[in-house]
Formats: sequence, structure tokens, C-alpha cells
Amino acid sequence: MNTNALTRFVRRVADIVAECNYAQRRLLALRTNPDVYRVGRGTAPDDYAEFLFRTSSALLHEPPASGRAHGRLVG
Repeated sequence: MNTNALTRFVRRVADIVAECNYAQRRLLALRTNPDVYRVGRGTAPDDYAEFLFRTSSALLHEPPASGRAHGRLVG
């Protein structure tokens, strides 16, 4: 196996691991999001305390558009 093929293989494995890591973090964020367990989805919070509770989960950092333009994952 020459060096170029080995380098491509290692990069591909690293990309797969990075994508799995992203998917795991995204799934955790979605499952622990308080909005998922609400009965009346799409409704506004009744009071300020409920608003704070809904936004209390960890939010994923979204990069600027220039960072997303080349297929980079959010997070």
C-alpha cells in the first residue's frame, strides 16, 4: 500500500469518526431538549420561567455561513 492510499484511508476513517461524534452529540442535544416533552408543540411559553426552562438545554454552536458552505458539520 503506498503512502497516498494509506493517507486517504486514514482521512476517511477520521471523517467517519467525526461524523459519528457529531451525530451522537446532536442526538443527545435533541433528546435532552425540554421542548421535546411538551404536550402542545408550537405554542408560546406561558410565563418567563417556562421560557427559561425551554432554553436551558445546551445549544449547539452554529458556525457562520462561510464555515457551512464547504460541507462542514454544525457543532
